[in-house]
Amino acid sequence: MTAAQADLPTDLQASDPRVNSHGMPEGLRLDTPGVADGAAIWRIARDSKVLDLNSSYSYLLWCRDFAATSAVARDADGEPVGFVTGYVRPDAPRTLVVWQVAVDHAHRGRGLAGALLEGLTAKVAAERGTDTVETTITPGNTASERLFTSYAERHGARVERTVLFDAALFPGDDGGHEPEVLYVIGPVAR
Repeated sequence: MTAAQADLPTDLQASDPRVNSHGMPEGLRLDTPGVADGAAIWRIARDSKVLDLNSSYSYLLWCRDFAATSAVARDADGEPVGFVTGYVRPDAPRTLVVWQVAVDHAHRGRGLAGALLEGLTAKVAAERGTDTVETTITPGNTASERLFTSYAERHGARVERTVLFDAALFPGDDGGHEPEVLYVIGPVAR
């Protein structure tokens, strides 16, 4: 844990009373991830069968270096059952980039992904003044499209879509990666 992380509250609901209003399903709480959560986050990403799975090492680093702009949902036993990872763009400090959102299969269909997104964006907006959310979504990922477009609607924000990374940019000759479409959502009303 870095000195900066030691100063951060670990339980987002305790530090930010607005988080409860974001619809966390009963029995779950929103929290800041720690390095010890990296393996569980990797497993949830792997089991999603939709996300690009990164190395387990990258999830450990993410939980160390970007914990303040990420969140986990914990069950009654304190185990992660969902996560959202993000970072503030260095060249656009009012923009939160949401990198991945995933929910454990047993907890899907309860609005947890939306609650994670709401809780994280509210926290980062309050702490860093962000008013724009970016993410990339591959064509056909209707669950992510619905998650982010409904988020924009709830906040009265525009959604601009452009191809950020064309499929030809991805390495490998199998043609297995679809283009990544950039969704720019903002300004987000609070």
